[in-house]
Amino acid sequence: MIRRVAVGLDGSPASLAAADWGAREARRRELPLRLVHVWDWQPYTHLPLVGVDAPRLWSERVPREAAAELRSRYPGLEITADHLTGPPPEVLCDVAGESEMLAVGSTALGRVAGFFVGSVAMPTVARTERPVVLVRARTTAADEHMHATGSRPLSAMPYRPVVLGLDLSRPCGDVIRFAFETAALRAAPLRVVHGWNPPAFFAYGVGVDPNLQADLAAQQSDALRTALRPWQEKYPGIDVIEQAVIGQPAHHLVDAGADAGLVVLGRHTSRSWAGTTRIGHIAHAVLHHCSAPVAVVPHD
Repeated sequence: MIRRVAVGLDGSPASLAAADWGAREARRRELPLRLVHVWDWQPYTHLPLVGVDAPRLWSERVPREAAAELRSRYPGLEITADHLTGPPPEVLCDVAGESEMLAVGSTALGRVAGFFVGSVAMPTVARTERPVVLVRARTTAADEHMHATGSRPLSAMPYRPVVLGLDLSRPCGDVIRFAFETAALRAAPLRVVHGWNPPAFFAYGVGVDPNLQADLAAQQSDALRTALRPWQEKYPGIDVIEQAVIGQPAHHLVDAGADAGLVVLGRHTSRSWAGTTRIGHIAHAVLHHCSAPVAVVPHD
């Protein structure tokens, strides 16, 4: 496998934001960038041309023009542009399998409705065995950094934190490694969020030791610290912020994502009884409502 960052393009503003995000990530990782547009003979919302051959000609132009724009913006970055044919989710899964990661775009629906993760992005996230990053429309390089102050250039501003959603019932090394590596590449702090809930009988408040919840909270914090200790020893330069919090993990991750440069989640790769794949309810909620780019990392 040639190590590279891949981006799926469909000509939409969200996919162009994903291409720019992918270019920055490829430059940080010192990897080439591959832009891919998949032609499946379907009508396109963003199609600017008319005529019998217009859709095909436009489809061929999408990756070529995006590559030209990115080459001028990021000189020295190795960029290839491919025009492929087939069902987009299947083709993008193949592209992801040949890459370090795949970035795709998602579209904002509004403050209440969240984001639309469509018929291409969602099955790609659910099926691929490589990390997939969903990037929102209008995401820019400035969104990765703390707010600039005075005359300091963007490159001198610190990166926003990387947020890792960690399930202590199955703390997968691939997911944790991805988060630590990403934080290390940015010299960014890593905020690890573990959501948990006390036993159901706490809701009734009958015969419950008032100190029990504090003891349970301390146990969760200790377990989180223990799970992260070997990774902190491997990446000693990263400032790690540990949060074991009560409540639905998705809610805490969406809140943390408001100030994050990237949110990292795991996806268990086991198949359902019908042979289909799922991303899990936590990842599903975060993908639709988190304002930051979200990386979904598959694991066994």
